[in-house]
Amino acid sequence: MHVMVLGAGLSGVTTAWYLQQAGFQVSLVDRQPEAARETSFANGGQISISHPEPWANPGAPWQILRWLGRDDAPLKFRPTRDPAQWIWGARFLLECLPSRAHRNTRAVAALATWSGRQLRALRARLGLEYDQLERGILHLFYSAAEFAQAPERVRGLASFGIEARVCDRDECLAIEPALAAQAATLAGGIYAPRDESGDAFRFTQALATHVAVQGATLHWEREIVRLRAAANGDDIDGVEVRTPDGVIETLRADAYVVCLGSYGPRLLSALGERLPIYPVKGYSITAAVADPARAPSVSLTDESRRIVCSRLGSRLRIAGTAELNGFDTNVRPERIAGILAWAQSRFPGAIDIERAEHWAGLRPATPGNVPLIGRGRRANLWLNTGHGTLGWTLSCGSAAALAELMCGRRPPVDFPFLAA
Repeated sequence: MHVMVLGAGLSGVTTAWYLQQAGFQVSLVDRQPEAARETSFANGGQISISHPEPWANPGAPWQILRWLGRDDAPLKFRPTRDPAQWIWGARFLLECLPSRAHRNTRAVAALATWSGRQLRALRARLGLEYDQLERGILHLFYSAAEFAQAPERVRGLASFGIEARVCDRDECLAIEPALAAQAATLAGGIYAPRDESGDAFRFTQALATHVAVQGATLHWEREIVRLRAAANGDDIDGVEVRTPDGVIETLRADAYVVCLGSYGPRLLSALGERLPIYPVKGYSITAAVADPARAPSVSLTDESRRIVCSRLGSRLRIAGTAELNGFDTNVRPERIAGILAWAQSRFPGAIDIERAEHWAGLRPATPGNVPLIGRGRRANLWLNTGHGTLGWTLSCGSAAALAELMCGRRPPVDFPFLAA
């Protein structure tokens, strides 16, 4: 059976790999000249199993109100005339209800835990190198009020089988000595020793090479124009793509998997399938480490500012903010300025600020941050998309689960997969 995977980011390339291992013939289609050139290119670098709680939680509406008007707000809403933005926003508020937030957290925690196991097994099998570090993630709190909630959060993680512990200031400094410059303002933290970090771009590129070696057909620089519905109304019978020369071609397979992130809803809406996904823009900087002693080597999450940083070899990746602003991928200077100011205040002299690379990408977010994995409304159409802020964390588990579903088996994960 020939399966065509649409999109060659983290989701698409991992999907292609796990489908190959399940015995499928695979082809991969992307508008870029190589894998992982869009949302997967410069994310925060965290495999954050210890952070399954979605943005949509009971405290989110009040936090958003407090952040209104701030250029450095962790979550910023820029109203547009797009009805999809307002519909998504209303559904986001609905997912903030305690019962829904708990359900979503439980589902993401189960998938994240399984995904971590899949990633470790894949890395061991192929010997992948992507500046990975298995030193855990340290979540930092800078106010006593926030830190007071840490024990309850650790108990919640334990109920999902996720290992984490509360750390006072001294233990945080012992885990990551580079925090010494901010010791006076640090209240404490949560340390998740099983979490990891690494360069998602390098990982995806390396895995794409293995996918090609195993016989996949790679259709690079092919912009997907539309999915063609079969005459019977139940199937997809081809994908129309535009070549760099402007020629329209039709690519065919037995089944199709949509891994197009924020752009999937536009493609599927023509077929009457509405995906509850909206782009949430995130920003990052990547800078060379100037002083290794001052730069962290343990991946960090600033829980107060919603900023993360990860050591990627001789570089430091710092990422953060969420911005609802349609499909705008422009890098706004004021948003980058907030990340740069954070880096300078938290780790003075650690990185080469002047030559830092600035980036913005669109995270494909569902209102509750629960991805869409499983069969679509057409018999030969499948989905693996909508991973929001956890695309790197959930990539291997989501792809492995989809391969199981396409083989007619139920994955061993307590997760609301789309009905087969």
